[in-house]
Amino acid sequence: MNILSFFNYWAVILLMMIGYYGMIVCGNMIKKIIGLAIFQTAAFILFISAGKVIGGATPILREGIALYSNPLPHVLILTAIVVGVATTAVGLALTVRIYEAFDTIDDDAIDTLEDDK
Repeated sequence: MNILSFFNYWAVILLMMIGYYGMIVCGNMIKKIIGLAIFQTAAFILFISAGKVIGGATPILREGIALYSNPLPHVLILTAIVVGVATTAVGLALTVRIYEAFDTIDDDAIDTLEDDK
């Protein structure tokens, strides 16, 4: 087995690290939400990759087929995508409200404004 046979898992690791870095290091709330979306996408790719069976057929009973792919991970990821979009929308809506209240979306600036009160 060579390293290229696990390309999708390496892509997942890279995307998770980029998303985690964006959530932790960036002070801008929009960048944090983008980092969260990248991290969620990496989790989706991980589950879809794990659910694929090489050489597996669709789960329809037919003669001569012994290996089937499980469709459940793909169906669950569809639900997770909807939840991810809703989470992103709520995060952006909260960011708009925070901007209206504090005139900034930077974490450090909001902390200093709250300390001054």
